[in-house]
Amino acid sequence: MSALMNRDEFRTALEDAIKGKSANKSPFSLAWAGGTLSRAHLARWAENHYHYVGPFADYLGYLYARMPDRYTEAKDFLLANMYEEEIGGDRHTDLLIRFAEACGTTRERVIDPDNMSPTTRGLQSWCYAVAMREDPIVAVAGLVVGLESQVPSIYRKQTPTLREKYGFSDEEVEFFDLHIVSDEIHGERGYQIVLEHANTVELQQRCLKICEIGAQMRLLYTTALYHDYVATEEAAQPVLEAA
Repeated sequence: MSALMNRDEFRTALEDAIKGKSANKSPFSLAWAGGTLSRAHLARWAENHYHYVGPFADYLGYLYARMPDRYTEAKDFLLANMYEEEIGGDRHTDLLIRFAEACGTTRERVIDPDNMSPTTRGLQSWCYAVAMREDPIVAVAGLVVGLESQVPSIYRKQTPTLREKYGFSDEEVEFFDLHIVSDEIHGERGYQIVLEHANTVELQQRCLKICEIGAQMRLLYTTALYHDYVATEEAAQPVLEAA
């Protein structure tokens, strides 16, 4: 049986559980960073991403309700995170829809759940299941450390391309600029909650496993976007005969 890790050892183990599984490594993310996607591809991303991140305050709400009252700082963090998502300034989903509309789709298409892929639906369902069923500290590890803490590294590679290659305005990419800053803070606070309260060998191991699964889920979701929209489109293109 593994021994209880100190904070430094546990922090490194949590980071290693995610390492190598970041959504940055998906073909969709690589094509985005390289500027080879079309605006239509980015619109499909937005239509899917809305249904993953749109309910994020809901995931946290279920988790908040189950977090023990004695974990005051954890409950405060969850409440503040929900506030920022929904009413702390511009609603984050409204910023996402603004970007989606700049890509050529509509609010109606974005909010319609029939426009998300089965893999996106699977990620959304996994997030709900984690929030509602897992030990609250394990759930923080999965949703905040495994998923949310990845966001700044992903968007730092993609956002410059949106401005330089695609010509989006600062207003149109505000969703990404905001999350580079806010999710770095959220991710670190999530780490601190897990480091503080995963104080048994069993809890530490469960947190490590769910971080790994969370990273895999986001990688799978992002990879599926490439196969569902980009590769399928390429496969449908007629092959030109050599002259």
